[in-house]
Amino acid sequence: MFDSIGWVEILIIVVAGLFILGPERLPSAAAWLGKTVRQVREYATGAREQLKQEMGPEFEQLRKPLEDLRELRNFDPKRAVAKHLFEDPEPTTKSNGYPASTSPPAPEQRPLAPGERPPYDPDAT
Repeated sequence: MFDSIGWVEILIIVVAGLFILGPERLPSAAAWLGKTVRQVREYATGAREQLKQEMGPEFEQLRKPLEDLRELRNFDPKRAVAKHLFEDPEPTTKSNGYPASTSPPAPEQRPLAPGERPPYDPDAT
């Protein structure tokens, strides 16, 4: 839920709360907010547990489409095509986001011996 909020945004919210509520009411407002968030989480967990108990194994079948939708957030068309058409288990990108190298490694090169002529390819000229 709060994946996109960084420390700078939290600091801005705290400073704005300090100006709006004042230093006297800010601790009580923070305590109220924490208690309310905790209570909402408990309600959500209780509702989920109650659904699990009432539905039994059908609850997992209900969650499957939701997990599929969650996977669509990270959808990469190139990876999806490679996975479904070619069953390619190797990732198409590195962890830094750049494409992974798919070319074969270059053959090992050695220095020419004294008097040895360099290789010549008549098709390349």
